[in-house]
Amino acid sequence: MTPAIDLAKKLKLDYQIHEYDHDPSTESYGIEAADKLGIEAAYVFKTLVVETDTNKLAVAILPVSNTLNFKKMAKALGCKKVQMADPKVVERSSGYVLGGVSPLGQKKRLTTIIHQSAEALTTVYVSGGRRGLEIELPPQQLAKTLSAKFIDIID
Repeated sequence: MTPAIDLAKKLKLDYQIHEYDHDPSTESYGIEAADKLGIEAAYVFKTLVVETDTNKLAVAILPVSNTLNFKKMAKALGCKKVQMADPKVVERSSGYVLGGVSPLGQKKRLTTIIHQSAEALTTVYVSGGRRGLEIELPPQQLAKTLSAKFIDIID
């Protein structure tokens, strides 16, 4: 299994694993997950790693069909600016490959912000730690596990 699933088991989270055949030519891993699992995209959340103007990394978890608003994310983190982190830095910090970065079980615990739309849902789907693997769990458990806050961070 993956570090994400190992952590979910260890913490006895209310989770379900969903697997699908990943198509390497896909452009959006999150939209692919929603399509192949037959669920609304509003329930599938992507994990993005950003770098702040003070060179700190942070995690943004947002619906796959939305775009991260860098100004809102910076405000949520209490800094002036954020940008997408370098892919190599993301892989080193998280221990996951891009397209399979799970918010759970990352090598380094990073400040995490979850888009506020998750709060109204009974469950959300996030990467399970590799392409083609999703974990479904209650958003409150995800937030508690990651010490994350629910804030508006999308355009």
